[in-house]
Amino acid sequence: MTDSSRIHEAAQIHPTAIIADGAVIGKDVVIGPYCVIGKDVTLDEGVKLVSHVCVDGITHIGVHSLIYPFASIGHAPQDLKYNGEPSTVTIGKNTTIREYVTIQPGTTSGGMKTTVGNDCLLMVGVHVAHDCYVGNNVVMANYATLAGHVIIEDHVIIGGLSAIKQFVRIGAYAMIGGMSGVEKDVVPYAMVLGERANLHGVNIVGMKRHGFSNAEIQQVQAIYKNVFNEDDDAPFNARVQKQRESFVTANQDRATQIVFDFMDGDTKCHFCMPKSGRG
Repeated sequence: MTDSSRIHEAAQIHPTAIIADGAVIGKDVVIGPYCVIGKDVTLDEGVKLVSHVCVDGITHIGVHSLIYPFASIGHAPQDLKYNGEPSTVTIGKNTTIREYVTIQPGTTSGGMKTTVGNDCLLMVGVHVAHDCYVGNNVVMANYATLAGHVIIEDHVIIGGLSAIKQFVRIGAYAMIGGMSGVEKDVVPYAMVLGERANLHGVNIVGMKRHGFSNAEIQQVQAIYKNVFNEDDDAPFNARVQKQRESFVTANQDRATQIVFDFMDGDTKCHFCMPKSGRG
């Protein structure tokens, strides 16, 4: 890397690209036609910007990530309270960002950072708003949208045209059906869908694909059957505690521990529940 430009000599940069002084461009980075890179941007080794990609702000993109045309990364968040604070965007390694994706930095009310993890796929038109956290191996289908302060844990799949309300948490291995509006926390391994999304059971296929045993799947099913049983008049928290005590006694495995850790986590939302069959 040369001292003056901070651009590695092995980087491939199209002559129409604009790179501000101060940007850090790593080895084997490819920057295609008409890309614009801001002064506080870092592109790690092997990152490829196909063409017409704009990256600004204090943005760090991890090794071998791939960004397609007309993506906008790191520009000011759509928050009227934002006043130019030095907030950040961090994108992990081997993540693919398709056309027209927007990812925006954090704000003072949310920790000042937006994070997208490793090995993610963000399809056409996805929006990741300020202060969001997206874990590893997450797939967001076309035009899926995250409002501010959303947390998406690892291995989540979000269907196309879905919208996740601000401050909602989506637990690991959950699956969100296409065209769903998610206003409440989604427990790990859940399948939810609907205009105002409801819980529709356990993501059994997803659990099998990720190597969970039949015994682990059955334990998760048992927890959900009892915790989300609308015929049980006990308070929701009491049902959760009863299941926790039962599975602690039975030497709970990693799958059930993930469920209880999520339910114990800090939140501003209620849990997404099954659609009531009463009445």
